[in-house]
Amino acid sequence: MREKLLEWLNLALVANLFLVLLSFFWLAIAVAGRAFHLPLGLDLWYRLWQPVFTPAIGILMGGALLSGIISWLNKQFAPKQPL
Repeated sequence: MREKLLEWLNLALVANLFLVLLSFFWLAIAVAGRAFHLPLGLDLWYRLWQPVFTPAIGILMGGALLSGIISWLNKQFAPKQPL
């Protein structure tokens, strides 16, 4: 059960990571477009920052911490196997 939960958590974190990376690349391209006076969606990106991208970054950081803590706890309290 715990392994399945960790597997789903890691899958969700990977999907969230791609969302955060996509938003970063969109921001970089939109800022470059603004410098050349091309409308590449910077205003839309600004409108989506608070409701979409900020929570996605927070979930990514919190999930990474949670995953690390769970992994550390598993190592600390797992039964030791003889070599």
